[in-house]
Amino acid sequence: MEEQLAQVLANTQLSQEGPRKQAELDLLRARTNPEFPLALAKIGVHTAAPVEIRQSALTTLRKFVEENWSPEGSDDIPIPISDATKEQLKTVLLELVLSPEDERKVKLVASVVVSKIATVDFPDDWKTLLPTILGVMPSGSDTQLYGALRILQDLVDESLTDEQFFGMARDIIKTCYDVAINESRKQTHRALAILVFRGCFDLMDMVKEDHKKEVRAFADEVLRGWLPFLEQAIKTPLSEPGTSDSQPDSQPDSWNGPIALKTQVMKTLIKIKAVFPALLLPQSVTFFTATWEELSKLQGTFQELFIDNDAQGRLEDIDGLPFTLDFLVLDQLDFLNQCLRAPPVQKQLEAELNAHPSTQETPWVLELMKLLVSFSQISQEEEGLWDIDVSLYLAEETSVSSNYTARTACGDLLIKLGEWLNQRALEGLFAYTKTLFAADSANWRRQEASLFLFNGIVGDFQDCEKSLSDELCNAYLELVNYAISRQDEPLLRARGYLVAGTLSQSYKPAGAILDRAIESITRDPSELVQVACVKALDGFIKSGIPLDRQPLVVNAIQNFLDAKDLTELDDADDLLVTLLETLRTAIRMDIRIAIQPDSKAIDLLFLIGKHGASNFQVTMIVNEALEDIVGALTDSASYTALCTKVLPSLTGAFDVANVTENDPLVTLATELLVCLVQHGSEPLPAGFVASTLPKLTRLLMSSDEGEILRPGAESVKYMLMHDHHQVFGWQDETGRSGLEVCLHIIDRLLGPMIEDNAASEVGGLAAELVEKAGHERLGPYLSQLLKAVAVRLDSAQAAPFIQSLILVFARLSLAGARDVVDFLSQIDVNGQNGLQVVLNKWLENSINFAGYDEIRQNVIALSKLYTLNDPRIASTNVKGDLIITNSDVIMTRSRAKVTPEQYTVVSAQLKILKVLIEELLSASGANAASNAAAAAAAEFADAESDDGDEGWEDDTLDLGLASTKADLMGFLDGNMGRQQDGETQAYLTEFFLTAARENTADFQNWYNLLTEDEKAKLNELAAH
Repeated sequence: MEEQLAQVLANTQLSQEGPRKQAELDLLRARTNPEFPLALAKIGVHTAAPVEIRQSALTTLRKFVEENWSPEGSDDIPIPISDATKEQLKTVLLELVLSPEDERKVKLVASVVVSKIATVDFPDDWKTLLPTILGVMPSGSDTQLYGALRILQDLVDESLTDEQFFGMARDIIKTCYDVAINESRKQTHRALAILVFRGCFDLMDMVKEDHKKEVRAFADEVLRGWLPFLEQAIKTPLSEPGTSDSQPDSQPDSWNGPIALKTQVMKTLIKIKAVFPALLLPQSVTFFTATWEELSKLQGTFQELFIDNDAQGRLEDIDGLPFTLDFLVLDQLDFLNQCLRAPPVQKQLEAELNAHPSTQETPWVLELMKLLVSFSQISQEEEGLWDIDVSLYLAEETSVSSNYTARTACGDLLIKLGEWLNQRALEGLFAYTKTLFAADSANWRRQEASLFLFNGIVGDFQDCEKSLSDELCNAYLELVNYAISRQDEPLLRARGYLVAGTLSQSYKPAGAILDRAIESITRDPSELVQVACVKALDGFIKSGIPLDRQPLVVNAIQNFLDAKDLTELDDADDLLVTLLETLRTAIRMDIRIAIQPDSKAIDLLFLIGKHGASNFQVTMIVNEALEDIVGALTDSASYTALCTKVLPSLTGAFDVANVTENDPLVTLATELLVCLVQHGSEPLPAGFVASTLPKLTRLLMSSDEGEILRPGAESVKYMLMHDHHQVFGWQDETGRSGLEVCLHIIDRLLGPMIEDNAASEVGGLAAELVEKAGHERLGPYLSQLLKAVAVRLDSAQAAPFIQSLILVFARLSLAGARDVVDFLSQIDVNGQNGLQVVLNKWLENSINFAGYDEIRQNVIALSKLYTLNDPRIASTNVKGDLIITNSDVIMTRSRAKVTPEQYTVVSAQLKILKVLIEELLSASGANAASNAAAAAAAEFADAESDDGDEGWEDDTLDLGLASTKADLMGFLDGNMGRQQDGETQAYLTEFFLTAARENTADFQNWYNLLTEDEKAKLNELAAH
């Protein structure tokens, strides 16, 4: 079978589609042959076969093993593999991985298959696996050692549980240590051994909470041997490259192994710091010094390879081991950053600072600044990429790039130094920077790098609201003026403008460069300088500039775009974001620019949005900008003028785009229309509905996309809310009234073909229509509409959609609760009574409602239903409280399917009270407070039981950062559930006090049926 299967595998790699697809079908049919997996393994072992066929066979075997080795956890029916075949496969594959053959590509795939089998069988059904691997490593050949390390890495990463690991940890770590210190072994194999050792710390991290003392003691014992080796590995210099091995534009091949090893050493130290910081603390000064010295030695080589030449960087070998110098430098800078947080390091550096008259005269400060500037220089690769695409430059500037480089790491390290030394860090940077700008043979790359570092730390100072000395700012302003005057050095010019924009927010005289920056947007010969000036303007404007500069900024952006081929902007997301951010900031200077007849501000906003409609950040900024504009122009005349400007662009987008293909432009235009009409005047400007509703109707009646249907339905709802007379008075081209059009839209959105999430705004639209049209206009359509809502509610699953539909009945109940009950009691919903269906869904989902107004309406509606004291409600049974079972069995998802949660069955009248009690707690903020207290207690318990950073400066959260404060507030808003709502709390308090005092709707009887906790909550309310 092997020969036939090998031919099939070869055919799957053919370029001709027909034979290739036939081979894929043949391979699929062969899977049911009991000999299939073993035949694949034999092809993989066959050394005479082509490497690509062997790889293909083993890759196919890996997929087969994943799907069929274990019957558990598979959705499909697995193909049975006999026990005898399994044992043969284990033997064949393990022998292949541990064989003397030196074909790494084949061994790599084979080791993955072994790890997939081990995930299921090890250790219970493959007891010999680990002893075999560990037995080969001390004395096996390099190829055998490589295979063993590959399997061991997969075992540690994928197969071993934390409990299994500790039965084998000592042997694994000892064997890896012996390989790592053995200088006769290949450097890459030693690096792999260190990689496996690092993986062990992830397993130790998992179990240290439950076995703190034992795990820490074990780690301490292990590190006594490993830390001296790691230190020595850092200190071991790279060899001098040979004559044939030395080329200025490429890294010597002889360095690949040593750099791979050193990189793994740095990554391991960072891992140790993360898992057992206290164990590394005593050695922090040693490792800090060794790393600094190593980085100092590498400056020249790094300069030659990446700054002066365009050497290939960011390379990894087939095993995922980074082996180029840029990766090593990056990890060393990261570790240096970590060490700056260690008190022993800070103590030593502080002592040296105090021993000198000033920061500028402290040797280590100047040496560190020289180091940071050196590694922050723009590389040849970056310069080339930025010259091709300025968006890449802007992505680096805004830190949205995933390309974390030595330059970025240096900026982070200096910011950390600034958090510790404050103004002294800036003084040290300036002391070294002066030497760069004073030198006769000035190096523009180093000058730019020094200003780049300054820009980063000043931005952090501003975020933390730290002040800068005028003397220092003025000194840097001189350097900025020098930088922007360098006509032959565009990257230095660009940096000068960016620093000026940042500096102006702390030092007003820097604002004098504003006019030059505006002029450079269109006149500078370098596009990169132009976009840097656009970005810098955002900072200038935030510092407070004269209002007469507003039209100049807008015109500069317009002229910049006029000079471009706009089709090239479609993929330039970072450039579009930069243009929008500056334009938005400029508009905020005086919102009325949006409606000035000669202003293009709004047109520019939509033009940029049009070309970036598929980018989330672009659409968000455009939406926020329009929201700012509409929110500020509240008077009717201004709003009418705004609509005159905005509506042609929005409706034009509907005409241009294809509504059936989920065009991002349609989505953006629909979202912007919501924003416009939501804050509309009452009544809306004449002709507003006629301009927008026909196109909206076409969208809502043809699209299936939620991104279009949700904002589209919202727009119609707000039209009804602000000017239902204009909606009802409008007729479409067929003569249908606005009311009929709205009914058709609602009917489609309630239909079974539209997904819950896509139709989540239909309830609000339906409720608004019912409220504004009334029984008189709707006539027989009212009952049809409400029945359609009830039917759709019965099948609804998505929480926002359920809320939307329930609020239709809730809003009706505010004015006519009995009419709602009468209606629901008379209709049939899929064979059930309508009241049963709606109340069940309503009361089950009420506590999950979102939005203050919606929650308040719902609470009032439920209280009115209760007050009816209607026997039809009292006799309606709904889901009550969760039945808690006393069991020690952990409830997995599979067990939950077999034994789902069970609830009591209670009267809807009682359930209403239960829901209202829960709502009272939420409105009072009690739930949020208890959640916050529980989270704080858990955090405190973690801090008490954990190492924390034990002696290291805590780097998880800096409460001094303005951005951190904002993030914390966002976290509280998003994670603490509902916040206090005084109005709802007051209403419910009065409701319960009145009900208890007057025994409303037999309250005392229902009170007796509440749980003890619920009674206690009400009694506490009464006591206050």
